[in-house]
Amino acid sequence: MDEAKQKPNDVGSKPSENDALIEKLRDECHDKADATDAVAGRIAPPPLESAGLAYENDDFLSGPDGRIVRIVSEYSEPLARFRRELIQDTVVFFGSARFRAMDEVCEQVELLANTGSVAVAPEDEQPASEEELQQKSVSELKRKRAAAAVEMAHYYEDARRLAFLLTQWTMQIRSRRHRFVVTSGGGPGIMEAANRGAYEAGGKTIGLNIKLPFEQQPNRYITPDLNFEFHYFFMRKYWFAYLSKALVVFPGGWGTMDEMFELLTLAQTQKLGKPTVIVVYGRKYWDSVLNMQMFVDKGAISPDDLDLFQWADTPEEAMTILKAGLVQHLQGWQLEFDEHSGEAQRGEDDELPSAERPEDYFGPEIKQTQR
Repeated sequence: MDEAKQKPNDVGSKPSENDALIEKLRDECHDKADATDAVAGRIAPPPLESAGLAYENDDFLSGPDGRIVRIVSEYSEPLARFRRELIQDTVVFFGSARFRAMDEVCEQVELLANTGSVAVAPEDEQPASEEELQQKSVSELKRKRAAAAVEMAHYYEDARRLAFLLTQWTMQIRSRRHRFVVTSGGGPGIMEAANRGAYEAGGKTIGLNIKLPFEQQPNRYITPDLNFEFHYFFMRKYWFAYLSKALVVFPGGWGTMDEMFELLTLAQTQKLGKPTVIVVYGRKYWDSVLNMQMFVDKGAISPDDLDLFQWADTPEEAMTILKAGLVQHLQGWQLEFDEHSGEAQRGEDDELPSAERPEDYFGPEIKQTQR
């Protein structure tokens, strides 16, 4: 009995096999670590912090490798906003950024230094004042620009009036989404006039501005949530072209002609999946700077290509053309128009047309590119 009771104490007083194994592993790992440090000759670095997220890396996003992300952003972010603001399609106004409203012209005429700039042009390029004209001490350039300033101000007021009439008309269309929203390049001049007219009619209006090297700012009449600024011209042009159901081209310079001829080319080559109404406003101006018939006479375009656009010289004339073209995009709405007023007539109990495509619910209606 005494030997049996003593046996557990004997086991507890000796090192176990596990303790011996643990001690052996510690010695071997310590010796190996010392040998590794001696070979490398370096101290172990401190613990690393978590790596930053790629989309929070400003150097990457603003560098050449991030260009594809920036391009996609200028597609997906506007698309998300157009959906949130229930925009279905647009009518785009193009024209010079250098024209002013008639009240400003009567008070003081100033030409801007560049398209979209807030800075004024040099003094020797400014229109002559009334005092200078009376003194007959002005250059020919200043005299011509004084006369042109008043003429161009009429185009500002016409664009403002047309945008007002168009927005007033489109606001009568019962729709899940906003139809034929007045859109401009977001700057001053004719762009401001278009946004201003739509604003004064009480409708939403879009400004697609472009970031330029010199100081600039969007005009005040753009709906704040529909005020965009693009880095890439081609992404801005995409949104001009693929949401529009109509285009109105007022007198302008290089930028205006660039946009006009690009849209005419897309229409000519049938690259847009839906017909676009193109109104060229102010025939006297355009005939003085462009000879459209000469393109046909020299064989550069087909005679039928001149039918891709229509001329207008008054807001009412342009509005008639726009209505006739835009109604075709309202098929299924069973709209009727009063013969005298031209206003949309629709009973309160009439049902909206059924939605057959996702964009009919979610919008916007982006034109398909023809293959």
